[in-house]
Amino acid sequence: MTIKMRAFFAGFCLSFWIFAGAALAQDEPLQEINQWSEVAADAEAVVDAGTSSDAVLETLRARIVAFRAEFDAARNANADRIAILREQINALGPAPEGENAVPEAPALAATRESLEEQLDALLAPVQIAERNYLRADGLVRQIDQIIRDRQTEKLLTTTPSPLNPIHWAPALRDLKQAFGSMLIDQSAINNAQKLTNFRENLPLVFFATLLGLLLLLRGRRWAIMLVSGLRKQQARGLGIWRFVVSLLRIILPLGGLLLLAMAARQTGFLGVRGTEVVTLLPVLGVVILGFRWVSERVFSRDDEEALLLLPPAQRNRARFFVNGITVVMIVSIITRKVLSFDLPSDATTAVVSFPFAVLISFALFRIGQILRSFQDAEEEITDPETPARSTTLARIVRSLGIGAMAVGIISPLLFAFGYQDLSDAILRPFVTTLVVLGLVMALQRFSADVYGAITGEGIAAREALLPVFFGFILLLLATPALALIWGARVTDLTELWTSFAGGFAVGDTRISPTNLLTFAIIFSIGYLLTRLLQGTLRSNVLPKTQIDIGGQNALLSGLGYIGIFLAALAAITGAGIDLSSLAIVAGALSVGIGFGLQNIVSNFVSGIILLIERPISEGDWIEVGGQSGYVRDISVRSTRIETFDRTDVIVPNADLVSGTVTNFTRGNTVGRVIVAVGVAYGTDTKRVEGILREIAEEQPMVLASPPPTVLFMSFGADALEFEVRAFLRDVNWMLQVKSDINHAIAKRFGEENIEVPFAQRDIWLRNPEALKLDTGT
Repeated sequence: MTIKMRAFFAGFCLSFWIFAGAALAQDEPLQEINQWSEVAADAEAVVDAGTSSDAVLETLRARIVAFRAEFDAARNANADRIAILREQINALGPAPEGENAVPEAPALAATRESLEEQLDALLAPVQIAERNYLRADGLVRQIDQIIRDRQTEKLLTTTPSPLNPIHWAPALRDLKQAFGSMLIDQSAINNAQKLTNFRENLPLVFFATLLGLLLLLRGRRWAIMLVSGLRKQQARGLGIWRFVVSLLRIILPLGGLLLLAMAARQTGFLGVRGTEVVTLLPVLGVVILGFRWVSERVFSRDDEEALLLLPPAQRNRARFFVNGITVVMIVSIITRKVLSFDLPSDATTAVVSFPFAVLISFALFRIGQILRSFQDAEEEITDPETPARSTTLARIVRSLGIGAMAVGIISPLLFAFGYQDLSDAILRPFVTTLVVLGLVMALQRFSADVYGAITGEGIAAREALLPVFFGFILLLLATPALALIWGARVTDLTELWTSFAGGFAVGDTRISPTNLLTFAIIFSIGYLLTRLLQGTLRSNVLPKTQIDIGGQNALLSGLGYIGIFLAALAAITGAGIDLSSLAIVAGALSVGIGFGLQNIVSNFVSGIILLIERPISEGDWIEVGGQSGYVRDISVRSTRIETFDRTDVIVPNADLVSGTVTNFTRGNTVGRVIVAVGVAYGTDTKRVEGILREIAEEQPMVLASPPPTVLFMSFGADALEFEVRAFLRDVNWMLQVKSDINHAIAKRFGEENIEVPFAQRDIWLRNPEALKLDTGT
């Protein structure tokens, strides 16, 4: 074969595969559409009939959901290309319309026609996908509605009352027969091969049984001994070790149950029913040990570890009732499992299950009474005659207690009247809900102990904000589990998540959880970088400069505002959130908000002016609006002044910018003190002037340049009035210096026999003889 023939053959094969691939690619969507049409037609027929079982409906729903996901993806196919084509068509301007319209240029018309053809070609599959998506979504909603209606109907369906004595004897007979044929397989005892296998497995059965019993009976005690040893050694992070060791109280006994179940199966003497029941034991062990572990964490014997600090007697009773509920639930599950092998009647099931429901309801009622009496240690008692102010935890716990009491009363009554399914739908989920909430509290305490061990705060970290945030996250994570406990289907949760993941529309922009998460991450990073830069400047850079404290604070505040603004701007851009469609709405709202918030905006702008111009700084002694004191904090809205009475006065920044402000310490702390004093008439004024000057010059806070001056001010009504005027190194000591000068003046005037007069008044009576007549003298 020549080289030309080889090239021709290779080109022919390549062309064949290209055209074949293109044909298959075109046929594949058609095949998928045809397959969907068949599935949709079958689904519509099933929905219209309404006779299919829930399992059939769930299977059909899963297939429809898969198609819906594909159609949803196809709806957004070529979205960028479609947007570009529409922008290009809009750039050409509107097409000429009407008979008298001027026709557009041939080149422009050809371009418009080509773009519209491309757009129609891209929109055709999108429109088909949109139509099929809406059809699939409607079918999913119809199937969900059918299943929910059936669940509601089942809850409201009545069964024979367990209080009817007619059903008692048959129920006891069925129960005895079911347990009699459960455990031992009589044929296995007489089977030589199985006896041989038992003898071979006897060592394994023996050691597994022995080890299982040791773990089951002694595992909890070993865990307690380990906690006691750690406590004696005062190990760091004792709360963490207590939590970890407390898990051993579940793991060790559960391992014992697994070994016992394995040993029982290895004997070969269990029947089919017995094998299924024994296989169920480890699962039931997880339930009973988990419930017990949660009760011992919530109602711990140790006051430091108890999540609900009730009196010790109440905690003991609460643990007892929780353990009682767990045991009754396990026995109930095993009993109903054994009965289910013989397909018992509704009457037998009701009679057998009713005593268990009553016992669980009674224990739940008593637990509700204990929770209803809970008093949080942090509740504030403002007045002995008024009730304490409840905390959020106390209100939630007491509400759960009231709910437990209500369920404990209503559930057995519903069961007695024949509403068994409704009773089970209330009683067991409520008990499980309490356990899940207790588990959330235990995990939140564990996270607080881990945080305390990392930060070195220890137990004090339990009151920090971050562990509370961890608890909130745990509660959110537990919400789907609580929904499933109360009867929600997994498909309901997935449908809800699908709707949530689709986001919500703001104008022409759709904001999804991914956008929100991206926004939160970018903004958090920008915020942390801003705070890091502020901390670096505050501790390492600014102290080495000559900028005063007020200027440093102004610089740091301005940097913080700019950093937060840039972080928000970067987060919005990075998340792909287009807010241009909200510009008109934002403009209209800004007008209304501007009138309503004009004072706040004025104070905000004034705060920025204060931070930039810095007419006042933190630590300055100022007087504004009749208030005098030290500036302690300058924010963008107001300024906090600490008066000499140690009270805080909040002054709006607009008053500081537009009003008159006296700053006693702006630039420097030099200030003048004036002391007024009067002497009696007849005193040598030059002598008084000399004494006052000596007193002023002796004060250590008084500056020598300019020197203090003494002025003879006036001839007063009662005294010759003088003033001592002196400049101080620190005006903050004005009052103390004034007091010291007054003390010195009193002392020197006493030594110099200079009289300090006080106001005297002479009273003249016009008719003193009238007073004598009135007194009878």
